[in-house]
Amino acid sequence: MRPSSSCVKRVLLLVDTLNLGGTETQLVNTAIRLNSDSYQVTVGCLRAEGPLLQTLRQAGIQIVEFRKEKTLLSLNGLYQLFRLIKFLHRGKFHVLHAYDLWANLLGIPAARLARVPVIISSRRYLADHDWYTTRRNKILRFLYRMSTHVVVNSISVRELLVKRDKIARRRIRVIYNAIEADRFACSRRKKIEKLPNICANSKIIAVLANLYAVKGHAHLITAATTVCASHPGTVFLLIGDGPERVKLQQMVKELGLEKNVLFLGCREDVPELLACCDLSVLASESEALPNSVLETMAAGLPIVATRVGGITEVVQDGVNGVLVPPNNAEALARAISRLLRNPECAAKLGSVAQERVRRDFSFERLISQTKQLYDGSDNAVTLEVARLRPSQSLHKRQPA
Repeated sequence: MRPSSSCVKRVLLLVDTLNLGGTETQLVNTAIRLNSDSYQVTVGCLRAEGPLLQTLRQAGIQIVEFRKEKTLLSLNGLYQLFRLIKFLHRGKFHVLHAYDLWANLLGIPAARLARVPVIISSRRYLADHDWYTTRRNKILRFLYRMSTHVVVNSISVRELLVKRDKIARRRIRVIYNAIEADRFACSRRKKIEKLPNICANSKIIAVLANLYAVKGHAHLITAATTVCASHPGTVFLLIGDGPERVKLQQMVKELGLEKNVLFLGCREDVPELLACCDLSVLASESEALPNSVLETMAAGLPIVATRVGGITEVVQDGVNGVLVPPNNAEALARAISRLLRNPECAAKLGSVAQERVRRDFSFERLISQTKQLYDGSDNAVTLEVARLRPSQSLHKRQPA
């Protein structure tokens, strides 16, 4: 028997766009899995655009646009605020969950004015990117305090909010990102013939990150020069796109790496591409908890990543990956070369990584924690976060 409509909780998940990004992917997967007899999920967008829009439509999720122009501090912004207040009030929503900067700025005040019982704000970045101006950060601190809870996707982000923004620890909930592990368990070395400059015995390295300066691609490309000198035929697949593309392509050209560094842009066949690869690299200068790390680990790839933010909560140096200092092309090159020289060691790291992701980063866990949060029974979230955080490795660490 289906529960009565009075028992169904109406939830609005609010996000900026539905482009292919970590935050957007997490929201879409959460919406699809949460939508059930007990929860009626609606997705609100400040710009209803992006490839994930169709994914939601196919799943039968209602999508409502609250169109943001250049800024929310405008007549249009005020109009959208009142539209959202009216929508929340008429729809008798139980939960408003804002997923990113602009969603926080619009959604939290609207939910308070509409008297939504459960108001969730989010912080899913560690670094203050260009759009996190001083003024906006001040507003966000105020909005975090207006929220029932603030959801973050790593302990590192929680500590930032506690220490810098003076947000009470009891108000913050850590819910780690999740992935569909089975989707990335493809047969190894598939579809190589479809990629240029790659032969069957090439060493292939995945770099799964959109092309933003904070992702450290420039350091990666510098490291690639050293790696390719000692391991000719090595190919780096840069999967993702962004504003740094032209600059990075010019850098590759100047270093003569056109055959070794391939720009693939945004792809929907990421699991198949990862199945072609021997290892993955993430050279970020700052991270909260990148989906790319979880995805490459789920594919069974050994990972070389920088020792920053939430990465250290997932990757244990010498156990399920290799950690190197950020902004250090030399250390990056040494770590990559060492794994290329030691395929047995690399395979072991990849196997342990895959097991960890399958065990601890499932959507079943994320949905369970999210329901606890929405229902007000979320004490278990704190306990599970404590269990999930990697303990200090007893394994002897290898030098980078």
